[in-house]
Amino acid sequence: MFTDNRSKQIIFTAHCIHNQNSISDGTADYPACIKPVVELLAASNVGVVQLPCPELNCLGLDRGNINGANSPVVVENTRIRKELLQDEARAKLNALVQNVVYQIEEYTKHGFEIKGIVGINRSPSCGVETTSDNNEEVPGSGVFMQTLHDELTAKNIDIKFVGIKVTEIKEALGKINELLKK
Repeated sequence: MFTDNRSKQIIFTAHCIHNQNSISDGTADYPACIKPVVELLAASNVGVVQLPCPELNCLGLDRGNINGANSPVVVENTRIRKELLQDEARAKLNALVQNVVYQIEEYTKHGFEIKGIVGINRSPSCGVETTSDNNEEVPGSGVFMQTLHDELTAKNIDIKFVGIKVTEIKEALGKINELLKK
């Protein structure tokens, strides 16, 4: 099964890598996608699974604050993080995580190699090495990535998570290249 030309290699990426229109007001660094990352992935012959945007799916496009761009990014991100931890948003977030875990299980069951999961550092939902809390960027994971990691760990699924920053694009491309080489 699956003996055609597909690479059978998959990488999961934060939604906003491919769609900057989904992120909170005032934080887009590119008009559409993070082009250098998308170009690297396209050239690598790896299948790309775009993770759902937890903030958009749980809180809406304006994240519940139509004046969000008027706040410093880490202040707005801290507010978003707190909103994601509320019961209704948390239930939606957990459902998103379950869908991603299902996809990972399906791919691995059929012999596909999951190269890794790429998040966006500083994000309150998709940060991997850093997130926003207490109105500052702090070490730790965003709510979505932490929940996804915990669920995968509970199922004994070991996948490498890396976080990137678009303001450090050279380092970001290096981290993704390392995932692709493994």
